[in-house]
Amino acid sequence: MATLSQDEVSDLRSEIASIGRRARAASNVLRTLSSSLKDSALAGIARRLRDSHVELIAENEKDLDTGRKKNLSSAMLDRLALTPKRIDAMADGLEQVAALPDPVGDIVSQVVRPNGLKIAQIRVPLGVVGIIYESRPNVTADAAALCLKSGNACILRGGSEAIHSNLAIAKIFQEVATNAGVPDNAVQMISTTDRNAVGEMLKLDKYIDVIVPRGGKNLIERIYAESRIPVVAHLDGICITYVHSDADLAMAKRVCLNAKLQRPGTCNAMETMLVHSDVATAFLHEIGRELLTAGCEIRGCERTQRLIACTPAKPDDFETEFLDKILAVKVVDSLDEAIAHIGEHGSHHSDAIITASYDAAERFLNEVDSATVYVNASTRFTDGFEFGLGAEIGISTNKLHCRGPMALKELTSLKYIIRGSGQIRE
Repeated sequence: MATLSQDEVSDLRSEIASIGRRARAASNVLRTLSSSLKDSALAGIARRLRDSHVELIAENEKDLDTGRKKNLSSAMLDRLALTPKRIDAMADGLEQVAALPDPVGDIVSQVVRPNGLKIAQIRVPLGVVGIIYESRPNVTADAAALCLKSGNACILRGGSEAIHSNLAIAKIFQEVATNAGVPDNAVQMISTTDRNAVGEMLKLDKYIDVIVPRGGKNLIERIYAESRIPVVAHLDGICITYVHSDADLAMAKRVCLNAKLQRPGTCNAMETMLVHSDVATAFLHEIGRELLTAGCEIRGCERTQRLIACTPAKPDDFETEFLDKILAVKVVDSLDEAIAHIGEHGSHHSDAIITASYDAAERFLNEVDSATVYVNASTRFTDGFEFGLGAEIGISTNKLHCRGPMALKELTSLKYIIRGSGQIRE
């Protein structure tokens, strides 16, 4: 991290604090906006995104060029890239968010007490959400859309590798939303790439209500260590799939190949595959060929090494989020061993079992303590859109305040409102 002069530190601190104050002021108006106004703004932003392919791709190419010069991996460059299809998908996502029910004002519960007090619990916006993220420009659109729909102001701090793309997307949000009647500063992007800005942002507990980080382990660990603000996050996406002794091996191969190879640079991609010893020989020979043909490096335990050609796995390979075409493979002798491995080495993100046994499936669902647990399906489905929640601001492995995909409802808190007719407490 670059060392700043005292004056530069003071200027940066003042700039970030000013962003926080503006966000807090905007949040006071945002929470009162009608659903129709918010939905109209989102629809307008979606149209502008579709009309801005050329400009957005030109800005994105600046980021890709820098990434190639820095020798970023193919998976990281894929996370960074914007294409016409991905821009249209961003726009589609905004329209899906607009079409979702507005959670603000929902009555969660209500009761009339014996003394006549009418007590209701309703959903309200969190206030100001700080999002700190890396690589994927679509996070800018998803996060801003969810915050707007749920009545929250947001402060976005993307990674330096996507700075041009993020600023271009944020500019579209700001212009269109303001013209639609959304308050200025509802969506703000920190434009400096100085990493010290993150530290200053994490001190704004007076203005920011929650921090949602999306990125690598080093970023998340830093945020947990430095933040004065509550953090909702997942530290790693070490997603594990276990192939049980009675699994349909054709299904298992299809699911595991999808979980590893469809987009290996995402947090819900499979990083470890556990295979029961009863089917290890047949299954690993079959899937191993396809993984190697696809350019995926297999890092296997000693038993795996005796069955297929692979790189010897080191102990920490089973606790690594590779975000690349690398897969750790281990042969196990029982469901108990698989569940124990997931509990000890997984990250409580997304884990799956492939099995024909109802009893094995139920044990796995009940005993694996992860945010999302699957039977006979790819971990790649851990996503707000795939769950029917619309876009997500992140995926949480926390147990407070939410767990799993963090979508609209998770961007609200609960408030009690009490209506009386002069009651006093005796």
